Amino acid sequence: MHKIPNIAVIRLALYAKHLEMLHNDGVELVSSVKLAKMCGANPAQIRKDLAYFGQFGVRGVGYYVNDLLNALKEVMGTNRTWRLGLFGVGNLGKALLGFEQFAQRGFIFTAAFDKDIDLVGTEVQGIEISQSEDIKEVIKGPGCFDIAVLATGADRAQDCAMRIVEAGIHAILNFTPIRLVVPENVFVENVDFTVRLHALCYSLTTGSDVTQRHPR
Repeated sequence: MHKIPNIAVIRLALYAKHLEMLHNDGVELVSSVKLAKMCGANPAQIRKDLAYFGQFGVRGVGYYVNDLLNALKEVMGTNRTWRLGLFGVGNLGKALLGFEQFAQRGFIFTAAFDKDIDLVGTEVQGIEISQSEDIKEVIKGPGCFDIAVLATGADRAQDCAMRIVEAGIHAILNFTPIRLVVPENVFVENVDFTVRLHALCYSLTTGSDVTQRHPR
């Protein structure tokens, strides 16, 4: 099997997002041209990306929306529910807990952790907040989760990451500005808003589009 570029996998998530929108609108068939226009890509790129994972679509006809959507979900592993554990229940953390599209796309928060003693024991969005020191106990019960979402302050990020790793969690969505040091078998996806803001500032200053709206 050919080595699949990371960016191609990222584009698959974009294709799936728009296919889901089409499916929800009752669209059964979509051409590569229309799908490419929706995704800000081009038809050749879509065909190339999909070819890494198999043969999809009918020449001269297009793609059956539901079939392609299900195939992409299977490839990405999103054809199941994934449980999330939140670390840091500040403003960002509370916003993430309340973000309805997570649940709609199969990502369910089952646990939340914070250092604030006044928060520990209270509930946010129906989830009881625990101390990160108790993570090993929490994941033995209903609070078990597959992916950690890190939204703590920068000063606590690395410590929380190590607790997460020690508890046996192998995936972290990192909203902190810290580049985490973790074992090779732990996957980290960094989400840094300031980096994208800097890219926007550069585009505004120079007139050169370096935004991610055209993921080629």
